[in-house]
Amino acid sequence: MANFYEIFIIIAFLFFTGCLLGWVIEFFFRKFFSSENPEHVWQNPGFLTGPWLPLYGFGAVVLYVLSLAEAWLLGLDKGGVAHYVIMFVVMSLFMTLLEYLAGFFFLKTMHIRLWDYSDLWGNVQGLICPLFTAFWGILSAFYYFVLFPQFQTLVGWFIAHPWFSFTVGTLFGLFIVDCCVAFHLGATIRKQAQKIDNKATVNFQFLQNKLHNKHLSVHSSISLERIVDNFGDFIKRSPASSESK
Repeated sequence: MANFYEIFIIIAFLFFTGCLLGWVIEFFFRKFFSSENPEHVWQNPGFLTGPWLPLYGFGAVVLYVLSLAEAWLLGLDKGGVAHYVIMFVVMSLFMTLLEYLAGFFFLKTMHIRLWDYSDLWGNVQGLICPLFTAFWGILSAFYYFVLFPQFQTLVGWFIAHPWFSFTVGTLFGLFIVDCCVAFHLGATIRKQAQKIDNKATVNFQFLQNKLHNKHLSVHSSISLERIVDNFGDFIKRSPASSESK
């Protein structure tokens, strides 16, 4: 039975590995395939400054737990087609739930839309849709067959080398600082949007796309105004405000 320290090391390793791999996936996806990046410029795919996406970090932890608990969850003979189909459906649904919760959090607390599936069939509030649930299923299969066996080996190595906790602590320190800076940026963006419409939402991907070759300062709303020529271009007005014009 793993102790608290070992559980923490396992979760931390999975989280930061997932954050980094997810950042790489999104980095190339938004360059070549994202409809919200029509100019196909290289851009940071995350809300944070560093190369990590917490959504994928939490996803890596969840998928690891599901992979370990598959026999208990499904009660089917491993190796059968039904077993894998159900397993990947369960994984994709969990990842879709995580995606919805993350998008809903930013949308409701900061009025910032990090991604927008509004034009895709079957979407829910533009935060999740069947197409990307299917993508999560494909990534889950890749995780299960390719990454999970490697993770099990690496987890054992990290537990056997306690000095790695220093690296984990350093990463957590950088991550927390990055989160503080990012949330300050979010508050600044929200403050500017409120000047136009108190219920407006900001399309963050579109904002990134337009500012890809400029430095976005997060220290004050004044510096943001100097960079953004017309902040109204990046917000989605609330229906009530639009109708009243």
